[in-house]
Amino acid sequence: MWIIFGVIAIVITFINLYLYIVGKDYKIAMALGLSFTALTLCAEYSLISMWVEAEDWAALMDVVPGMERALWFLTIVSILLNIAPIFLERRRKKK
Repeated sequence: MWIIFGVIAIVITFINLYLYIVGKDYKIAMALGLSFTALTLCAEYSLISMWVEAEDWAALMDVVPGMERALWFLTIVSILLNIAPIFLERRRKKK
């Protein structure tokens, strides 16, 4: 499930940037992009919770260290890309 949410978050983030570039209202796409990023993190947390309940320590030791770095990086990138149009719009209005 987290893969589906992640792909949707990426697609909507690019839609957000496209809408900004063509001059249309991008705020709903921005909110959806950030929302699906949050849902991706929740789904990943649920998966890890299931592994803990099943006491699948091998899966936890194999996946969690690498996924932690990936999730931090991708979440930061998602936030920056989704809010970039706001900062670009403010910068353009100042000129």
